[in-house]
Amino acid sequence: MKTPKNRAMDNKRDSKLIYAILAISSAMAVILLAIGFAEPVANTAGVAHPEIDGMRAGGDGAARLEHIGKYAFAFLNLLLLLIVCLSLLGVSRRHRIPELLGYLGATFAFMMLVGWQMYSSHQKFLETSTTDYFMGFPIATAWQVYGIWLCGIPLILIYTLGFRKFIFTKEDEQLFNELLKNKTGTEE
Repeated sequence: MKTPKNRAMDNKRDSKLIYAILAISSAMAVILLAIGFAEPVANTAGVAHPEIDGMRAGGDGAARLEHIGKYAFAFLNLLLLLIVCLSLLGVSRRHRIPELLGYLGATFAFMMLVGWQMYSSHQKFLETSTTDYFMGFPIATAWQVYGIWLCGIPLILIYTLGFRKFIFTKEDEQLFNELLKNKTGTEE
């Protein structure tokens, strides 16, 4: 049985996580406002394609990202951190052990690596106007297409392989079954 002091400590930990989620969400809102108020760029919607009617060409990518590129990268990082924090919030307090925190930290580091590769590859392309290709896409696009969805796999693995350790332990199942027995026992 938990003592009032232990419950207070758990509530404090939950409050810190909730305040962290609030801070991340607020920072994301500020970044969106900064992007919205950034200096407008000519032809952000592209220009008419010289050969194909109805198609638009992208225009100057460096100019489009000049004022908002760093904001967009920061927004991506905060979004990835928010995903990890919300995943942690979905785990019962008693199961938020250092092992789980380590797995989630490694997952976030992997997500950051993919985000950085996507951003830096695109910046390199904008500076040099050359790129290599990976599985049919320019490198930056390949990181986006293949890397971003790949970032969710560690979270899926943590959930599936760690289900009995972090999500619904045998002890949780036993307590749940006892609760059901008590409920059905009082109704009869």
